[in-house]
Amino acid sequence: MFVFSFKVNFRSIFISILIIVLLISTFLYFTFADTAIENNEENEASKKDFIKWVDFNVPCEAMKLTAKLDIDSHSNNSEIKYNWIELLAILAAKNSGNFKNFKKAQLDELVFELQNGKTISSITQSMKYYDYYYEAYSAVLGGFIGEYSIQTLNEAGILEFQNKYGLKAFLPIAKNYGFSHYDDFGNSRSYGFKRTHLGNDLMGSIGTPIVAVESGIVEHLGWNQYGGWRIGIRSFDKKRYYYYAHLRKDHPYVSSLEEGDTVNAGDVIGYLGMTGYSIKENVNNINVPHLHFGMQLIFDESQVDSPNEIWIDVYQIVEFLKSNKSEVYLADDVNKDYARKYEFMDIVD
Repeated sequence: MFVFSFKVNFRSIFISILIIVLLISTFLYFTFADTAIENNEENEASKKDFIKWVDFNVPCEAMKLTAKLDIDSHSNNSEIKYNWIELLAILAAKNSGNFKNFKKAQLDELVFELQNGKTISSITQSMKYYDYYYEAYSAVLGGFIGEYSIQTLNEAGILEFQNKYGLKAFLPIAKNYGFSHYDDFGNSRSYGFKRTHLGNDLMGSIGTPIVAVESGIVEHLGWNQYGGWRIGIRSFDKKRYYYYAHLRKDHPYVSSLEEGDTVNAGDVIGYLGMTGYSIKENVNNINVPHLHFGMQLIFDESQVDSPNEIWIDVYQIVEFLKSNKSEVYLADDVNKDYARKYEFMDIVD
């Protein structure tokens, strides 16, 4: 009996050890397999031919001049129709991406060449980096100018939609609300860990209505310990991700706004505040009320939520958008929500 009992126990122990070994082996296999897959995906992404860095330093004045040429030529149905992104890309290629010495005379010379028979392709055929700048600037500015429809008052004082061609991106601060800002992109930040500031802070009053710069889809809505209450909106072409952060405590968003919603450029989406720098939600740990406004460029989905993110300096873009502000009014006295005064419909190619 004793010998039989010993054999049964030994067999049970052997089976138990075998099971444990199999479980550990399975765990290690899948762990290393997942790691290998992730590493392979990262390696494959690094091999892909897409833009991995953009230093956007186009001055507001250059954007204003080229935008006017573009808009006027299309609105007037001119024989030569300009594309402001093509013009900016040529200027960048001619100046090796450095706009510090930009002068209007450079643009005048380019326009003269185009008016006298030269084409974009003939002008750019020997420019090594024109294609890069054109793709990069298209990602930054691709949704800013084009066709749209907006409500206007006709001669009888009745609102009606009118189709237009022009600037269809809006300043993130609503019309008739003041703000101040300076170029603080790249400045040091220390909350959580030492890092650089990847946006532009627009200082203003708590409760100032914040509007969508461009039409798109709400991808993120909620609390982030760095940005407080924040909204992330992706453009329809998927190239731009707009980040609006430090929104107001208790009432950060328009009451009806949800993730997955489509918003139009100029729609009220939230309200300026000073939330953030806290793991706990709904805390004002920012010293000065302001909107943190940022733009991420996405050339490949591997650049989303990864160390390979591309954030650009939007200071000059904010200066440029001061010419197009969305007028708002108190639309819901119960919820204290604001809405745009004139309805807008984006016309996307």
